[in-house]
Amino acid sequence: MTIQRVASKWAKTKILLKNKGLASYVPSTRQYSMEALGDMLGTHTLVYIKPDRGTYGIGVMSVEQLQSQNADADATPTISYKLRYDQKTEIFTSLESLDKTLSTLFQGQTYLIQQGIHLLSHKGNPFDLRVLTQKSPSGQWVSTGIIGRVAAKNKIITNHHSGGVVQHYKPLMTEHMTAEEAENIRRELNTLGVNVAAQLQKSYPNLKEIGLDIAIDKSWNIWILEVNTKPALFPFKKFFKDPSIYKQVKKYATAYGRNLSTKKKANKTG
Repeated sequence: MTIQRVASKWAKTKILLKNKGLASYVPSTRQYSMEALGDMLGTHTLVYIKPDRGTYGIGVMSVEQLQSQNADADATPTISYKLRYDQKTEIFTSLESLDKTLSTLFQGQTYLIQQGIHLLSHKGNPFDLRVLTQKSPSGQWVSTGIIGRVAAKNKIITNHHSGGVVQHYKPLMTEHMTAEEAENIRRELNTLGVNVAAQLQKSYPNLKEIGLDIAIDKSWNIWILEVNTKPALFPFKKFFKDPSIYKQVKKYATAYGRNLSTKKKANKTG
């Protein structure tokens, strides 16, 4: 049984934007160019730059536009740009010099620019969420689990392969809201996973599973950062004490043909 995978983030983004109900969850996203970068920074001040095709958060960078007021109140404020990637930080005084460095870092790959979201944090480190949505044996889309992912110190991404730590949804969220409010967001995320999967399936009929990377901002708005069509399943086995959660995940995955026979193979998924 074929399980369809879609590598291009841009292709998936364009499909989601066709659905008015989902478009409001998608941060402003454009294909990279220096002009697009200038426009996006002028609107959002913080953007993320990521490869169109890639896994494990490899190649993801952030750029923040900084503005400092000169001593002369009538003078034009000085603008600079802070680039962060891996654990490095560089400051540029012009968009042209920033673009030149970025072009070198891209190494010929196609990149996207995405509106930066100021994430909620846990112990001073930002976190996002992964919503797993799978086809059930009866052919229905079901959101089977949600986990939190906390970024390592000084890292801009939360991915496990970059030192991120998996945490339970409820304690992360209830640092910022009541248990009832967190549960309301959980229900919305479960529904969102199903709706995103159904929308993507219109273009990719053999889709069987998705991992939805979700940001919650400081106003509790929900944002779709990315949709992964080959999501890692092992965190649901390794992390949750309740074996029934992974039991359902595994049941569905086995039914649609995913090979979970060894931990080594499971760990290779992204």
